Amino acid sequence: MCPEDTFQKSKKYLEYEVFNMKKRIAARLIIGFPIGIAIGNIITVIISLFWGGGSYIICTDEFIGFVGNEAAAAAVQTLLCGIMGVGFAAASFIWEADSISLLKQTVSCFLIYLTIMFPVAYFANWMQHSFIGVIIYIGIFASIFAIIWLIQFLIWKKKIKSINAVLKNR
Repeated sequence: MCPEDTFQKSKKYLEYEVFNMKKRIAARLIIGFPIGIAIGNIITVIISLFWGGGSYIICTDEFIGFVGNEAAAAAVQTLLCGIMGVGFAAASFIWEADSISLLKQTVSCFLIYLTIMFPVAYFANWMQHSFIGVIIYIGIFASIFAIIWLIQFLIWKKKIKSINAVLKNR
């Protein structure tokens, strides 16, 4: 086999890998939009059940007033939730980078997710527009992130333990 043949094979393999990565990115971004919308709607249902007094609260009154009417506010909020879903889906590739420590992955994702979500939360009036409101929002966001991170960590720890048990028995 000539060195040129090896180069051609490795070049084709690289092209194949790049193509597959582009497909994975596109698929994740495409699925991120409707997942973001679904999560946004689930959150509005939960908020309505606990604080709606029997009514469905699609948006905050301040956001409705800012946008002009409830239907337009709901449409804008739905679009924003979809965009957040795309951003979160794109940032999720960080978790697949084996060359980055878990601490760096966690901090990076937290900061990216917060950077995506904070402006939307502020714009849509999901938080108070004050220093205390920002601190409370970031605290709630960090708490939810930590709970989700811990659940995922425990799930993966259990999966790894089970895989190691299978490998040990071989």
